[in-house]
Amino acid sequence: MATIESLRDDYEALDNRLEARADGGVDPDCLLTFEYDYPNSDSEVVIDTQEFTAVCPWNELPDFGSLKIEYVPDKQCIELKSLKYYLLSYRGVHIVQEHVANQVLNDLVAACSPRRMTVTLDYLIRGGLHTVVTARHGTA
Repeated sequence: MATIESLRDDYEALDNRLEARADGGVDPDCLLTFEYDYPNSDSEVVIDTQEFTAVCPWNELPDFGSLKIEYVPDKQCIELKSLKYYLLSYRGVHIVQEHVANQVLNDLVAACSPRRMTVTLDYLIRGGLHTVVTARHGTA
């Protein structure tokens, strides 16, 4: 398991990962985690951003929205800079909102194995419709 001290080189290397990927895909390999010192705690971590963006696969227009991640760690926590880079990797990806929420959840669960996690993706209104997608892992 990675400790905060042992992540320094990986953390600094993230600055070199922001280039666009040729396959247009997301980059879950950039996600870093660190050892959580309180695995028996019921503490909840809440992370949100108003800057999420991906591309509509049908009309190729950008979709913008807010993304909220709520999780109870088990043994690992998500390192925030790497999460930002991971979320930025969606900016050129053609993917529908329902798939994004589930893919983010699956990638984050694979990275940190939380006791429970919820990902909520709230896109801005487009075409007069407002959509919010919530994906869950574990018991709430």
